[in-house]
Order: sequence, then C-alpha cells, then structure tokens
Amino acid sequence: MMKRRIVILAEGRLDVFSAKTAVGVIRYRKEEVIAIIDRFNAGKDLISIIGIGEGIPIVSNIQELLHLNPTTLLIGIAPPGGILPADWRNHITDALRNKLHIMSGLHTHLSDDLEFCVLAQEHRVKIFDIRKPPENIPIGTGKAQETKALRILTVGSDCNIGKMLTSIEITNAAKKRGINACFVATGQTGIMIEGSGIAVDHVLSDFISGAAEKLVLDRAHYSLLSIEGQGSITHPAYSGVTLGLLHGSAPQGLILCHQPARKTLRHYSNFPIIPLPHLIKLYEDLARPVYPCKVLGISLNCLGISDHDALQEIQRVEEETKLPVTDPIKFGVDKFLDVIQPLLS
Repeated sequence: MMKRRIVILAEGRLDVFSAKTAVGVIRYRKEEVIAIIDRFNAGKDLISIIGIGEGIPIVSNIQELLHLNPTTLLIGIAPPGGILPADWRNHITDALRNKLHIMSGLHTHLSDDLEFCVLAQEHRVKIFDIRKPPENIPIGTGKAQETKALRILTVGSDCNIGKMLTSIEITNAAKKRGINACFVATGQTGIMIEGSGIAVDHVLSDFISGAAEKLVLDRAHYSLLSIEGQGSITHPAYSGVTLGLLHGSAPQGLILCHQPARKTLRHYSNFPIIPLPHLIKLYEDLARPVYPCKVLGISLNCLGISDHDALQEIQRVEEETKLPVTDPIKFGVDKFLDVIQPLLS
C-alpha cells in the first residue's frame, strides 16, 4: 500500500453506521487520516460524533486542508446500493483538480465517469474503485476445506453490525499470542484497511463462493484465517452473498455478530431479527452440506450501552446460547481466542 495522507469524505452522513467505511479506516488506519470533510459538522469534535478519531479535524472542503498536503480523497460511506450521492461530485472534482487520488468503495465505479477520468488524466492522479473484482474468478469447487489453515468466518444477525471489526480484532489478538494469523477482507472497507481482498458483494452471484475460495487458497500458508463476513442469511437483499461466503470459505468455526439494541433489520423495519438460538442453528444447518461447522461465540455490538449494562447483556446471552460472548471493543476477544487456539493444527 502506498504512503497515504487521507482525507475522508463523509458529507452529511457522518455517524457510526452511515459512515462505516470512514469509521473503520479511522479505527485501524488513524495515522494516515488527516481530516474529514463534512460541512454540517465542520469544527466539531470527531470523538463526540463517532467515538474515535482524536485530533482529526472536520472541515467543509478540500481548500481548507491543502496546507496539510493530502494525497488521497477516500469516499467514507457504504450506502445501500452503493450509489454516489449527487451532491458529492463537486468535492471529487475539487480533489482531482488539486491532484488527490480518489479511493472509492461504492458500487458506482468512479473510474467509469467520463468527467472524473478526464480530470484524473489531466492532473496525473488515479481513481481506485476498490469494489472492482479481479478478473478470472473461478466458480466454487470446495477446495477451501482442503487447506490446513483454520478458517473462522464472522456471520451476522443483520448487515453493518460488526463482522469486519470482529474479524480484525480476532486477527490482532491472535498475532499478540504469536499465531500466524491473517485478516481476510471481503468488503470495500476491509480492503482499504488490509490492502488486499475481494469485495464479494460485487462479484457475479455464480462466482461468490469461488471468490471466497480463492481468498482462502491464496492465504493457505497462514495458521489462522479470520474471514470477514458480509450481509446476513436472513436479509431479504443480501442473503445471497452471505451464503456464498459460507460455502466458499468452508469455515471450521463461526462467530455470530449481533447488536442487542437492534430488534429489526436496519432499513427493513418489517423484518424482525430472529432469536440467536434460531440463527445459530440456521447458520450451522446451511453450512453442513458443504462443510460442517459450529458457531464458537457471539460478538455483541453494545454501542450506546454502558459497560455495566453491556456486561449484563453478555451474561444473559451466554446463558441463552451456552457460548462465550463479548463486545470486542469494550472487553476484547480473548474469550474467542481461548476457543479458537485449541483448534489450530
């Protein structure tokens, strides 16, 4: 990955869920982020808005931070459908005219936009569409199960609920224990953080399991693969990518991610989140025909809940599921590593 001085565009959408790409990059690549663009929150304290990012200023436009020598404008949102907000075009053209590279994880490929392409060529900068999949992805063949690496996949009760974060935290905790671990990025934000991966939700449906399989086979030399999950098996829009990942990566273990405060699917209030024991059984039943596996633990996203209340919720879910439960940000993931480490060959 090139040395970057990143400006994150989050205009009008700067919150933990809407700007999850921004939040993820700030959490794990903070040293590269020099500013946020959001005129609605300009001058405010970033920590008071998203809980992290001490010292990173919020400004209204590119011109205010040119003295900081930015190199890259990063699109900081992952909206449903992945479409570029129309009112963001001016920020992007301004960045290109000031010789900033553009990094985008949208489904809308900015490198296909004629105006942006002309400006990028004129000012000798590049547009990186992170979601563009590599060529020649194969169909799934089941070969992932033949690797010696221990494969742990995060799955969820909903989208945007902590699967990437949990996978990264497991990887980091494993490395601290001396385990040769790798975070396997399967979404645009994870790729921006890790520097490699495939955004599987932009792969043709017949090839999703093949993309997941390829990610595993290319990293088979690691002892532990902590694979980022996508979507939810019960989601009316995104269940296909979830199942493709589940079958293609052939995990030996799953970590189920859930937000206790969320009772219905985000943006789909007519779809209630089903009870965790039912979700556990559903994921295990769907995995079984290709490669049997078990849910090893529950990762709770206790955002907005006090530590005291989070601990009470953790205890309740542990009693309900008879599995180790934690909030990775509040209390770490040692509970998961204590279960995962003995499975390493």
